[in-house]
Amino acid sequence: MKTKLIIFIYTSLLVMASCTSNKKEIPLEEANPNVDNGSIQLSKTQFKSSNMVLGQLQVQPFQQSVKAMGMIDVPPENKASISSYFSGTIKSIKLLPGEYVKRNQTLFTLENPQYVQIQQEYLEAKGQLSYLKSDYERQKALAQEKVSSQKSFLKAESDYLVTLATFESIAKKLTLMNIDPTSLSLDNIHTSIAITSPIDGYITKVNVTKGAYLNPSEVAATIVNTTHLHLELNVFEKELQKIKIGQPILFKIQDEDNSIYQAEVHLINKAVDPEKRTIAIHGHLSEEAEKIGFAPGMYIEAQIFTTSTSKPALPSEAIVETDGRHVVLMLHEKTDTGYTFLQKEVRPGMTDKNQTEILNAQDFKDDTQFLIKGAFNLIMD
Repeated sequence: MKTKLIIFIYTSLLVMASCTSNKKEIPLEEANPNVDNGSIQLSKTQFKSSNMVLGQLQVQPFQQSVKAMGMIDVPPENKASISSYFSGTIKSIKLLPGEYVKRNQTLFTLENPQYVQIQQEYLEAKGQLSYLKSDYERQKALAQEKVSSQKSFLKAESDYLVTLATFESIAKKLTLMNIDPTSLSLDNIHTSIAITSPIDGYITKVNVTKGAYLNPSEVAATIVNTTHLHLELNVFEKELQKIKIGQPILFKIQDEDNSIYQAEVHLINKAVDPEKRTIAIHGHLSEEAEKIGFAPGMYIEAQIFTTSTSKPALPSEAIVETDGRHVVLMLHEKTDTGYTFLQKEVRPGMTDKNQTEILNAQDFKDDTQFLIKGAFNLIMD
């Protein structure tokens, strides 16, 4: 009987010991964030072989920014839509998109029988003008001496002034036709006119072909001068108060991940787009960005940096998100043989240039050290 009792007691102790050894630790997510959640110990050899690094909270500058979308563009004076004041059939054209042309260079020629008629009218008015001017001056002198009637003088004056007006107006037409009226004579009447480029630039589109009939309302070609590329951005109206002239802009070409370019805010529109509820921002490229081969019409993604503030921060890789919480490893003890770390919860704020603001920095001493490289594997394991 006594033996059975001893066996029973021994068995009970084994069961209790077994229950005690199988007891689970409190999960990290159920622990109090302000209470230590156990420790992680590393030897110096482990620390060194894993290239781990210790660091402290550092005051870092954080720049707040406004996101913007837009495109590369040029000023209106650097764009030209080529048409003609006078209709006509295209006699010759040798233009290709991408071709560079200079100001006043002939782009194509037009021909129309009406061109000859206009020049004829000019030469007729020019021939009559000499006689009418002479008669007007003679009648004026006679009227002053009361030799001729006032009626004759007024008739001569009217004929002269009407013809003079006709002559001057036709001369303006000829100028618009790129025909020099001062050199026009019966020997050099033109049957065609040349359409020239109003700016230096690159041909971007050609809409006509040889033999086509061009009306004054039709655009034959377009030209863009790329010497003054700029950004045309749009931001939502709620962001307007944050944006000031001179603020830096970082932008990239849409769908391009690697290259970042610089610009700055040059002009801010004062009107809101009634449909999109956005404000137009005009940005100037930096000298380095101007050297890049951008083309008007490229879509871009940009950030306008509005304010800068300094906050205590840790490198972003020191902070590990687990189960909805953000945790760091704080150095608890350093000995000759290794390190002991404690998991501590932090509240992250702004992130900029791989640095993350720590909103609860006051919970740590100024000389507190953290594992700023290698924390992820330790916490997640």
